Amino acid sequence: MGVETGTAITMKRDSKMSGDAIRLKALRMLMVASAFWGLSFPTTKALAVSQQELLPASSSWFVASLCVVYRFVIATLVLLVLSARSLTRLTRLELEQGLGLGLFGGVGILLQVDGMAYTSASSSAFLTQCYCLWIPAWVAWREKSWPPAKVFLSCGLVIIGVAALANLDWQQARLGRGELETIAASLVFTGQILWLERPQYAGNNVRHCSLVMFVVMAAVGLPVALVTTRQWGDWFQAYGSAPTLGFLGILVFFCTCGGYLLMNHWQRRVTATEAGLMYCLEPVFASGFALFLPGWFSNWAAVPYANEELSASLLVGGGLITAANVLIQLPSSTPGQAAANISMPATEQRNGQIPGRPDDTASR
Repeated sequence: MGVETGTAITMKRDSKMSGDAIRLKALRMLMVASAFWGLSFPTTKALAVSQQELLPASSSWFVASLCVVYRFVIATLVLLVLSARSLTRLTRLELEQGLGLGLFGGVGILLQVDGMAYTSASSSAFLTQCYCLWIPAWVAWREKSWPPAKVFLSCGLVIIGVAALANLDWQQARLGRGELETIAASLVFTGQILWLERPQYAGNNVRHCSLVMFVVMAAVGLPVALVTTRQWGDWFQAYGSAPTLGFLGILVFFCTCGGYLLMNHWQRRVTATEAGLMYCLEPVFASGFALFLPGWFSNWAAVPYANEELSASLLVGGGLITAANVLIQLPSSTPGQAAANISMPATEQRNGQIPGRPDDTASR
């Protein structure tokens, strides 16, 4: 009996150690996913600058929408190969969910990519995180209850951070086009996240929903690209150089497919709060990459794209927004406040997790 008891204790200890090891590895993998998403900001900026050289007369809307079309069409083809065997079991609810996610996501990324032509990669990355604040505020309104004090504190931190990051002129009290479009994108992304809250989608195959979402996002960008096309040759000329194709490849395989697949596999092994904290690293990675990648991209593509610097506005504004993101994810002291503690947008937006279920582990 003593031997059996000792063996059981040893097996339990080994199992616990194994679980801890898996959890730590999952957190590291989610950190890598955040790094991939952070990489998208300077890469998209470099792509836009390169295309301005190739198509100087084209509008930023054409460049942004064409990037969305190509990026998500190729990502669709990749995911189609990975999901080919199970697509015969695609359901109506999966189509419905993917349609909603794609509409919100397509409009949001169009605004985000176009706005990046008028602001820095770091500013875009940090301002995109503003959508984490709209969610608990909306949930609090829906539940007809005041949000906890930390929500108000987080909102205040974001407002001050946005002002510092954008170098807001308090006498004129206005933001530039890039900052306004990015904040608008964060609002649209909020709709995408809230769409995932609908309980009828809980049993969906997330890979199927992602495939439909990619198709719809490409379809959202298509009419904008068509309307803003000056001549059909621009569709090929925009990606008529090795650097532009390289930038597109980075966006598709690392920032889209790589980030999604890492999250889909590893997030279910940690809590939503832990995952959300890892996703807060996305703008931090973006700012870090922006300190040296623009110079590399500039030399490769022979375009003027200078490295960003660690300015006071970047440190203060980005630090305040990041602090707000972390604060809003900390667990509330009372269960009644849990509804306002929705995980960061990346958590629900990219893996199909239903807001309000802290340990829901839906995967793609």
